[in-house]
This record gives sequence, structure tokens and C-alpha cells, in this order.
Amino acid sequence: MDEEILNLLRTYPNTFLSGEEISRRLHVSRTAIWKKMKHLRELGYEIEASTRLGYRLIRAPDILSPTEIKPFLKTKRLGKIIHYFHTLDSTNTKAYELAVGGAEEGEVVIAESQTKGKGRLGRIWFSPPYVNLYLSIILRPNIPPHQASLITLLAAVATAKAIEVCSDLRPSIKWPNDILLDGRKVAGLLNEIQSETDRIHFVILGIGVNLNVDGESFPKEIRSLATSIKRERGRPISRKDFLSVLLHQLEDGYTLFLKEGGEPILKAWKERAQLEGKTVKVTSFGETLSGIAVGLDSDGALLLKMEDGRQKRILAGDVEYQQKSRIV
Repeated sequence: MDEEILNLLRTYPNTFLSGEEISRRLHVSRTAIWKKMKHLRELGYEIEASTRLGYRLIRAPDILSPTEIKPFLKTKRLGKIIHYFHTLDSTNTKAYELAVGGAEEGEVVIAESQTKGKGRLGRIWFSPPYVNLYLSIILRPNIPPHQASLITLLAAVATAKAIEVCSDLRPSIKWPNDILLDGRKVAGLLNEIQSETDRIHFVILGIGVNLNVDGESFPKEIRSLATSIKRERGRPISRKDFLSVLLHQLEDGYTLFLKEGGEPILKAWKERAQLEGKTVKVTSFGETLSGIAVGLDSDGALLLKMEDGRQKRILAGDVEYQQKSRIV
């Protein structure tokens, strides 16, 4: 009923709407309306009440409920169905469960906080409530499984573009899925897929973006490694605006990928990552390798030129940029 009440209040933004009128339209008692108004205030909605005139919405909180998000969305494919939660263990876990149950492409899972947010390689993603963005998107692309990593690359480009549009900051991309501001991580991506040998059933695209968390709120062990948009620009950002821009950028990138394949995605990623020619150290499956980054192959794997001249293909791992670099 929250959404119905808010829609009514937004329909009459400059006037009061009586409790009697709201109860008549929603077919509930005035007592039920009063209780719902109290609940909405507890969520952060500023609602003016007058004994004679009724209720008027003054200000909405920066929460990511469907009621708040949908007026901002400009997408056709992504976000038409939004599953919203105040707390989840992980948006990826919930999205995976929904996808197994038949959820359609483009459905989005959003949580205001996560208790077991997923990072890469089994790590936990720091997920404090009501300050950042934690979402997962269900995709069902008609592509072979080995191309699924390209979705991570297009999502990295889309996330970087959204940060730039909303903040005027210029993020960089670090392979395979980190978005950096001034060398510190501001966003990360995690793909999970269900597939057979020759086809994908679905892809869960998980994205976490540090929007308004204060620098001192990060755990000590990651404080020097992580940052937020608020920390870098000196003022908070609208989470609703950012989510709208992000979903729009993701939809554009995904549509381009399905239409033209991986080449334009790889080109856009390379322009932002500027990886080629850098000396890097890669830790992958317990092995540490050093070499010169040659670039990415057509499936998004990192190509590393070793000291002995051999070229090694890296599918996953942690990358550290070394000070020394040269052009190959």
C-alpha cells in the first residue's frame, strides 16, 4: 500500500489530499491510512498532516524502492521489474534464486544493505545501509558461455560512464572488474552464470558502487584501498539519479553487445583501462606472474607477455600495476 499512497500524494504535489479521499480510493479505513503515514515517516518521507486538510508529501528520502526509482528510469529492458529489500545476505544470491525460478531478463534486485555481499574470489563486499548501491541484474543473452566475461567488461565501461556523468570525476578501469578513482576502488562487478556447454541459461550481473559512504567508515584494512564518490568530490550524490544513469548506460552497452558483438565493447574498455604496455603482477589461482600487459583477447582474457617472450592468457586474478612500464 505504500506505493499506492505515495503515487496519490505525488499526483497532487501542491495541495493536501484528505484521509477520507485516500481511504476511499484505496478501499481501506482511515485508521489504516494513518498507520501507513506513520510508517512512511519512519522510512524518511516528510509528510505534512493537517486535521482539516489531510496529507501532503514534502520530501522523499534517497532510498531505492521501486516507487522512488521508476519515475527516474529511462530504460526499456532493464529495471521494469525491481525486487527491493532493506537487507539481504547478497543481491547476487537472491537474483540467482529468482533466475532459477524463471525471472525474466532485465529484472533487478536491489538491497539497501548486505550482510554477506559478494566480492570476487570469495571476498566480502563492504555494504553499509542507505549510502551506497548494491544491485544485481538478471540477463539471458543468446551467447556462448565463453563470452560471458564480455558482459563484465561492458558493465565496467557503463559504471565508469555513470560515475563520470553524475560526478564529473574521471574513473579508470582495472582488469578484470574494478573501477578506480585516484587509484582507489570505488566500484566492483561480479558475474555469476548458469550454463551448459554450448549455451547460457542466465547471467547474474552484480554491481556494487561506493556512493556516499564516508572515508572513515571503511574498515581499517581497506581504508587506504577503497573510496567513494562523496569522498572524492566532497559532497554526496543522489543515489536515485545515479541508479537511473547506470541502468541506462548498462542497457545501451548490453544492446550494443547483442547487436554488434564484443569488438566495440573491447574497444571502449581498452580506451578507459589503458592497460597495454604496463608492467603488471598477476596473482591467479595461487600463482603469481609478472610481465607486460599486451591487451585482452576477444573473450576478455588478459594477455601477458612474460620475460622469456612467451605469451600467457589469464582468465581471472588480481592485478597490481608496477611502476616500471614500457610499450610492447
